[in-house]
Amino acid sequence: MLTRQERTPIIPEEESTTKYQIVINEDWCKGCGFCYTFCPREVLEKSTTFNTKGYYPPVATKIDRCVGCGLCEAICPDFAIHVEEKEIKSKTKTKTKSKKGEK
Repeated sequence: MLTRQERTPIIPEEESTTKYQIVINEDWCKGCGFCYTFCPREVLEKSTTFNTKGYYPPVATKIDRCVGCGLCEAICPDFAIHVEEKEIKSKTKTKTKSKKGEK
């Protein structure tokens, strides 16, 4: 049995070091709305512009809230969405070693 310290939360922390990008192929979308209806973090919204088929594809308006769960990708019947992990470049300062004898 796990103790309280060994358990991890099911819902990821609000701030994460990993960021995600939602790639939407607008021409494949038929505007069903499953992705923005069922997104647990409300990252996607209905677009205000038409695609080539005359449907309203989704738009990632709150991408900073995305936790990469992939529900939008899994629920899309047209395979028009996929989630990619973005590479984050950290801005850490590197310490320089001083030579012996220098003051």
